[in-house]
Amino acid sequence: MTSEAVMPTYGRQDVAFTSGEGAWLTDSNGKRYLDALSGLAVVILGHANPAVARTLADQGSTLLHTSNLYHIPQQEQLAEKLKAISGMDNMFFANSGAEANECAIKIARLYGHKQGIDNPSIIVADASFHGRTLATLTATGNRKVQAGFEPLVHGFVRVPYNDVEAVNSVAEHNKSVVAVMVEPIQGEGGIRVPDDDYLKELRRICDEHDWLLILDEIQTGNARTGTYFCYQQSGIVPDVVTVAKGLGNGIPIGVCLARGKASEVLGPGNHGSTFGGNPLSCAVGNTVLDEVERLDLATRAAELGDRMMAQFQERLGGLNNVRDIRGKGLMIGIELDQPCGELVGKALEKGLLINVTAERVVRLLPPLIISDEEAEQIVNGVCDLIESA
Repeated sequence: MTSEAVMPTYGRQDVAFTSGEGAWLTDSNGKRYLDALSGLAVVILGHANPAVARTLADQGSTLLHTSNLYHIPQQEQLAEKLKAISGMDNMFFANSGAEANECAIKIARLYGHKQGIDNPSIIVADASFHGRTLATLTATGNRKVQAGFEPLVHGFVRVPYNDVEAVNSVAEHNKSVVAVMVEPIQGEGGIRVPDDDYLKELRRICDEHDWLLILDEIQTGNARTGTYFCYQQSGIVPDVVTVAKGLGNGIPIGVCLARGKASEVLGPGNHGSTFGGNPLSCAVGNTVLDEVERLDLATRAAELGDRMMAQFQERLGGLNNVRDIRGKGLMIGIELDQPCGELVGKALEKGLLINVTAERVVRLLPPLIISDEEAEQIVNGVCDLIESA
């Protein structure tokens, strides 16, 4: 089915979707699938969302692009909304999560150079995922995805995730560090949820050493974990936070938000993007934020996620092949005792879209608008697969 004109960078499933509605997709043969992945945490309002469709039609027939050489009212409106939600001061608009993280890395490096540090370094975590550009690939804690792309970018110090003492140890011996960059919950790393005080401790350490705390909320943001940003559950505010994926509900957009000293680092000519923050993407972003607020999807994600986790625990918690069931909100991972990539194809046959990450973790990232009945279908479908594995 795959055209030879497309580079083979993905191991694609043998299916092509032609339409969608809510939490459901329909393939070219007319078969329907319940989407428990939402395009990797992107389509939070569901497929063919009416409000998003109206915005696309209205903005598409009015103005798509002007460039950032001029004021963009839709961008400024979205920035004010995100500022009010996040507690940050200003932001840069890009086209993806990787680009937002590139901006965060550049902020940290320029911040260090302005302090007189010649080779500023950023502490990052094992098993993390921050993107596939050369800098974000280097920041990513997965040797498998880095292999073959050497030389990698210098300036990153790796520590185990959820290990505050390791960060303290680096602080004692490395005087070039200027920032810590982590995910509040590791997504690609296997839905790894840190200790409750992890972000608070990182905030304390960064304050003590005058470092920047950078949080990658590409996957955890946009109401998925029970608050708009996951860090809001820890009672702290980062210096830099990145967001993308669900903000556009399928339209490419990424944002790097900064606060305090981090918000004063970049100036004219330091960074840029041709398409970032254009009228179309920002008009959609505004609609997504409005719908998230109108439907109170953060509260819905928290309540429904707790219910699904309890149901998974009840059915799967006693199985010998299940190591752990973890997550927060509608970001759920079920770790098995062996690689289980074949479950993706088996689920597809049954009309259910899931994902396996870190080789043995079934990852669920459903749209935030799923009904109680659809949530039950996901739980029952996944449990059936694992019980028969």
